[in-house]
Amino acid sequence: MKHRKLYAGIGGLVLASTAGIAGIQASNANESTTSSSARGNVQLEANLKSLNDSGAKGRVHAEFKGRKARVHIHARGLAKNLPHAQHLHFGADARNECPNVFDDANNDHRLNVVEGVPDYGPILKSLTTSGDTSPKSGLAVDRFPTTPKGVEKYERTINFAPGAVLRAIKSGKGVIVIHGVDHNGNGTYDFEGAGASELDPSLPAEATDPALCGVLR
Repeated sequence: MKHRKLYAGIGGLVLASTAGIAGIQASNANESTTSSSARGNVQLEANLKSLNDSGAKGRVHAEFKGRKARVHIHARGLAKNLPHAQHLHFGADARNECPNVFDDANNDHRLNVVEGVPDYGPILKSLTTSGDTSPKSGLAVDRFPTTPKGVEKYERTINFAPGAVLRAIKSGKGVIVIHGVDHNGNGTYDFEGAGASELDPSLPAEATDPALCGVLR
C-alpha cells in the first residue's frame, strides 16, 4: 500500500495520456486492419540511457509480429528493492525522443516527468508484469518490476491495435521510459533526495523521476 500511495498522484497524467492516445486511435478507426504495415514483422532495439544520474543502463528488444510485440528489457543499476514504473510512450505531437539537460525548465538540475512529456509523449502501453497494459495501468505499481539487486529482466508479449499508431511505433517513434530514482541513495523513495514531486506535493520526486530512457529504432 505504501508504494501504491507513492504513485497515486500521477493519476492526472495517466488520464491525460489515455485521452490523447484514444483520440489518435479513434481517428484511425476506419483504417484497414489488414495493411501490410500492421502484418509485417519488425525488430526494434533501444539503448536505455541514464537520466537524472541514476547510474542505470540497459537494452530493450521488441519483436513485432503483426499486432503483437514480444518485449525484452534487461537493465541494471536501478534503485534496489523498489518498484519501477515503466511505459512505452508515443505522442502525435511529441518529439518522440528522450529528454536532455536542456529540458530542465525550472533549472533544478534534474528532469521530472512533466519536463519529459514533450519529448517522449504520453503513455501508450504500461509495461506491467501481468494483467492490463493500457495507460490505465500506468499506476499499477504492484504489477511493475522491482529490482532486488538493481537488475531487471523483463519479458512480455504486448498487444496493439492496428492503425497509424502501430505503424509509428514500428517506424521508430516509440520511447521506453523507466521511472524511479533514489537520488540520495538511502534505499527508499523519500523527500530528502529531491523534494516533492511536481505531480503531487505529497509525493517524493524520487518515486516519479525518470531513471532510464531509450528510443526503439
